[in-house]
Amino acid sequence: MLDNLKTSLRAAIKKIVNSSGVDEALIKELAKDVQRALLQADVNVKLVLEITKNLEYRSLNENPPPGLSRKDHIVKILYDELANLLGKENEFSFKPGKLNKVLMLGIQGSGKTTLTGKLAKFLTKQGYKVGVIGADTYRPGALVQLKTNCEKANVDVYGEEGNKDSPAIVKNGLKHFADSGLDIILIDTAGRHKEEKDLLDEMKEISKIAEPDLALLVIDGTIGQQCYSQAESFHKTVPVGGIVITKLDSSAKGGGALAASAATGAKIMYVGTGERIDDLELFSPTRFVGRLLGMGDIQALLDLAKRLESEADDVRMKRISSGKMNMDDFYYQLEEVTKVGSLRGFLDSMPGLSGMVKEDQLDQMEGRIQKWRFIIQSMTKQEKADPDLLNASRIKRIARGSGWPEHEVKELLKNYKNSKGMMKAAKGRQMQGFMRKMGLG
Repeated sequence: MLDNLKTSLRAAIKKIVNSSGVDEALIKELAKDVQRALLQADVNVKLVLEITKNLEYRSLNENPPPGLSRKDHIVKILYDELANLLGKENEFSFKPGKLNKVLMLGIQGSGKTTLTGKLAKFLTKQGYKVGVIGADTYRPGALVQLKTNCEKANVDVYGEEGNKDSPAIVKNGLKHFADSGLDIILIDTAGRHKEEKDLLDEMKEISKIAEPDLALLVIDGTIGQQCYSQAESFHKTVPVGGIVITKLDSSAKGGGALAASAATGAKIMYVGTGERIDDLELFSPTRFVGRLLGMGDIQALLDLAKRLESEADDVRMKRISSGKMNMDDFYYQLEEVTKVGSLRGFLDSMPGLSGMVKEDQLDQMEGRIQKWRFIIQSMTKQEKADPDLLNASRIKRIARGSGWPEHEVKELLKNYKNSKGMMKAAKGRQMQGFMRKMGLG
């Protein structure tokens, strides 16, 4: 995403890192390079001047903290200033033990219906039970498109083909899902233009019926700085709690969209980074900037390692680290990888691995993980606890039950054994284990 901005910023940093010494002329040159990169990414001129002024002043006047070189400190200042530009960290979380209702809003053509399907998939991966109500009665084929997208996530969609009364559909949809044990309901509404009074009135009525816990505004990243006025006009009708930026993968104006959205005060919660159903991720300014500057998403890896330690019981962790891991433990780790989101997003977050894995290799890896999950699910409790029990006849039965050929079961066993030995060697360095297990180490 934002490849031109990424390339320009990294080139600017390279000048600092490769220089023999840091002087005022070099700092001024860095500020100009950053200025040029941000303006080309359609960031507001006033914001760009503010950032580069701060960058120059701080780089010339601040003393690096103990243990940090002046070069590293300048890169850290750039990191801080860009992260501040993109707003504060999003702290929203869905409330457990109740039905959370999310109203999806957006201009026609923003990619809202596609995004609703992606968000449904993303949330199910996080362990939530999700349902969707299709209330876009204006665009022909909207309900069919929504159902097609949500099928990929195994999410149920409620809609009424032929009914033009959107508020009534929302009311009926909420009744339909009332006793279904869902955690989250996404409500897809008609795309509208800010001057269309009837549609804005309908939006108010739907909001009154649904009483949403969160209104998410979906904005096309290719419109750049216009995001600000768009978000502002929607916010006047229904209070916008979060923003989703779509189409960041191909947008030269993506920097402008991100900066403008952050300036509205509504938090950017998710970003769409590609066309695939899995190409959606939680937005964090600090992580995003880290990836732009080529630092990798260090925080994401620390968070995952922390979750591994806090969620796993002591017995499991002792078993894994001592090399006595069983198939249940192996399955648990596969689940942890998929919780992070798309594998592409996961690999992009790894320092030094961003962009190194080709798309066809990525598809193979994602396919492999899916196969392994199905195969392990076809094993008995005893076989999971002691995979050494798996002889030829058991492998044949598991292959038949999982729907995959016997050689795939054998491939899983081979990788399980490799991982088992590797975990003993890594002991506490689970991230290396994940990468090697996927054939990347």
